Amino acid sequence: MFLPLMSQLRVGRERGRPRTRPDAVRGDKAYSSRAIRAHLRARGIKAVIPEPDDQKGHRKRRGSRGGRPVALDVADYKNRSVIERRYCHTKQWRGLATRYDKHAVNYRAAVVLNAVIAWSKELSDTP
Repeated sequence: MFLPLMSQLRVGRERGRPRTRPDAVRGDKAYSSRAIRAHLRARGIKAVIPEPDDQKGHRKRRGSRGGRPVALDVADYKNRSVIERRYCHTKQWRGLATRYDKHAVNYRAAVVLNAVIAWSKELSDTP
């Protein structure tokens, strides 16, 4: 689902139309695949995705044909926890965590409502 998500991605900015190409993509080890990395490289997007141990082993076993090790910006990867915490807050709604909704439109509406409530709480918390 990563590639369809990237095709629908819009990064808003103050002026002009939204960008369709972010500066970087942060992901966990599950998103470390050749297809995803090739897609990001082709679009000029920095991949902040660690390499799983099994992929490291395969690369090392192939020797010089295994390619270069994956570069990982450790400081940037630590910022991924912000996203993970947001997912944890979203999953506190039982309907979202278990996906009670029959239709995708209703599920998406609940996700948007959850995001609006979280956003409004952040605005009220700032002095």
